[in-house]
Amino acid sequence: MPHTQYKKDKKKEEGMEILKRNLHDMTERNSLKKIMLKPIGIIHTPLKSLKGIPIQFSMSDIQGKIEIFEEYTSGLKDLDQFSHIYCIYLLDLVKLPVSLQSKPFLDSEKKGVFSTRTPFRPNPIGLSILELEKIENNYLFVNHVDILDQTPIIDIKPYINEFDSVRSSKLGWYEGKIKKKLS
Repeated sequence: MPHTQYKKDKKKEEGMEILKRNLHDMTERNSLKKIMLKPIGIIHTPLKSLKGIPIQFSMSDIQGKIEIFEEYTSGLKDLDQFSHIYCIYLLDLVKLPVSLQSKPFLDSEKKGVFSTRTPFRPNPIGLSILELEKIENNYLFVNHVDILDQTPIIDIKPYINEFDSVRSSKLGWYEGKIKKKLS
């Protein structure tokens, strides 16, 4: 690598804020500890029960409103520049433990939990890509909701097509079975 390129890369690296963040020591890492999460907000939707809920966000025309708690509102800066967001949430009504195999909506045979999109998971975390219509104060108005009313929100991230869009070549047991369906 030419010396000037090394200097440019080194300078770019020094300017990266993520490299300046304080982390726990890697040698003291213990990934077997219990993970504790604190919700950043709650979603308000017309979906009051699992009956009739869209089975995926991409099959939903439902609108909702995410309320971000006051202590996290400064984190909304610049989010309005994006058309879609990842919404990561806790499926707080799921009773643990859950079966590691179950019959999904789109098939009549039991499947392993990790090969399905069931909300009944060992760690009941949900993920939806929602269209961000607008932000007013601490409220995010979103479309394509498949989330029950009053569900705790764990995190929000911008959806970036250039990073996040992958054309799948293998659909597994879903092949030929995907259609708009409600629970």
